[in-house]
Amino acid sequence: MNVAVIGYALEAAQATLALLLAPGLVGLVRWMKARLQNRRGAPVWQPYWELAKLFQKEVVVSSNASWLFRVAPFIVFTSAVAVTFLVPILAVPLPFDGVGDLLVVVYLLLLGTFFLSLAGLDPGSPFGGMGASREMTVAALAEPTVALAIFALALSAGSTNLGQIVARTMADPAAAMSPGHLLAFGALFVVTLAETGRLPIDNPATHLELTMIHEAMILEYSGRYLALIEWAAALKLLIFFSLLGNLFVPWGVSVVLTPVALAVAVVSLLAKLVVLAGVVAVLETRIAKLRLFRVPELLSVSFVLALLAVTSSFLLR
Repeated sequence: MNVAVIGYALEAAQATLALLLAPGLVGLVRWMKARLQNRRGAPVWQPYWELAKLFQKEVVVSSNASWLFRVAPFIVFTSAVAVTFLVPILAVPLPFDGVGDLLVVVYLLLLGTFFLSLAGLDPGSPFGGMGASREMTVAALAEPTVALAIFALALSAGSTNLGQIVARTMADPAAAMSPGHLLAFGALFVVTLAETGRLPIDNPATHLELTMIHEAMILEYSGRYLALIEWAAALKLLIFFSLLGNLFVPWGVSVVLTPVALAVAVVSLLAKLVVLAGVVAVLETRIAKLRLFRVPELLSVSFVLALLAVTSSFLLR
């Protein structure tokens, strides 16, 4: 079979795998948190049941909502799925690596955030507008940090292509322990918490509207619209975990398209997701949510870390 055909098939396979694993990753974090808090908790597969239930429910739309409110969930979901084709999840190189530039990934993620914020404003709900305002404040600091953190790795790799960054780090293992990489990892980890609505930035389990960010924007959604948004949020968590795992600790990522190498890549991906889920679960059981006016301070620290990572990578090249 043609190598290009195999590459495209693998792209589709890794996107499908991401879609299937994403709800389970959210369920795993919830289950770990429950265990750490001495609670039984819901099973890991609970998010799958929730999505199935939402897809079967009737959609209720506010009379004040426009077409934008109905289109936004599909744009949010599609943009998240598009990123799974560009992020090195299982193997490098792949056919879409040519367009898998870090700026493309950042702007696709921002596209979903932008339309979700517009959808929060559209029905005229006070909580939706409040959540959209807060989300844009977070995004204004988080998105540049993502670009800078990955750019620090791009300097040493000589390319902003994510696949080439992974291949470069695998070829030079010592680079993974360089100051630039460590600072960039710290910056991207903080941004991961912000972009995925985790503590201490946001609380995904909260039911108090005054403290919500992500959840406040989707209060008006129901049925399949809410299912798509929740699925996209879970997919976004998996994407950021994949970036943390495969850009900074790329070992296990397949560089040859053989069944054995791909099986190792799947096992490696699962192991990295479990480790990162455990770290997030421990963190969320040990810290409290920050006050809203302190969130920009934490994100500013992550931006400074990313800036230091770029400076370090430039000086130590």
